[in-house]
Amino acid sequence: MPTPLLIIGNKNYSSWSLRPWILMKVLGLAFEEKLIPMFDENWDAAIAEVSPSKKVPVLIDDGHTVWETMAIMEYLHDKHPDAGVWPADRLARAVARSAANEMHGGFGGLRSAMPMNTRKVLPGRGRDEACLKDIARVQSLWNTCRSDHGQGGDFLFGAFCAADAMFAPVVSRLLTYAVELDPVCQTYVDAVMTLPAMQDWYAAGRDEPWIVSHDELD
Repeated sequence: MPTPLLIIGNKNYSSWSLRPWILMKVLGLAFEEKLIPMFDENWDAAIAEVSPSKKVPVLIDDGHTVWETMAIMEYLHDKHPDAGVWPADRLARAVARSAANEMHGGFGGLRSAMPMNTRKVLPGRGRDEACLKDIARVQSLWNTCRSDHGQGGDFLFGAFCAADAMFAPVVSRLLTYAVELDPVCQTYVDAVMTLPAMQDWYAAGRDEPWIVSHDELD
C-alpha cells in the first residue's frame, strides 16, 4: 500500500496545513508531503488538480482524497484507532472534539488580526477588540482542558492529540505577536514549541523564499 500523501501550503503561513502535519508527525503516522506555494501564478491550477475545495490541506491515501482538516483527523482516527488521535477516555474525547471544532469554526477575530507568520516577531500588533476577546476565550478553554483532563502530560488532554494540533497555529500566533499569557497557558505554549515537529516546521518556514503580502502585517 502506498504511503499517504499530505498536500500542504507554505509552512510560514498555512495554519491549516500545520494542523494535520504536526498531528501525524507527533503520533508517528507515516506520510509524504507535497507543498504547493500559495497564491503564486500557478496556485489556482495546481490546487484544483488535487483538492475538491481548492484549499489545503488534502490527504491522499490509497487513491482516496480526504479534504478539510477535521475530516482528515477523523479519517486518521478511523484508520489508526490506537494511535492517540483523540483521548481514550470517552468524556475527554468529547471535550477534545468540542475544543477542536470550536477552533475549526471560531476565533475569527484572532485569525484576522494575527495571521500566522513563523518568521516574524511583532509585539503589540493585532490587538483589536475581537482578537482580545478570542485570546481570553482561548486561555479559558486551555485552562479548563488542562485542569480537567491534562494531568497525564504536558498537553491539553495529557498526551498530544488532535485538539493540540488544532491549536498549534494559535500557539504560533501568540508567540509572533508576543501575547502575555497566564502561567498555565504559557507553560502549554512552551510545551508545544519544544516539540521536535514544531521546531522542524519553523525551520522549514524560515527557509521558504515565498512572500504572501496579505499575511505580512509590517
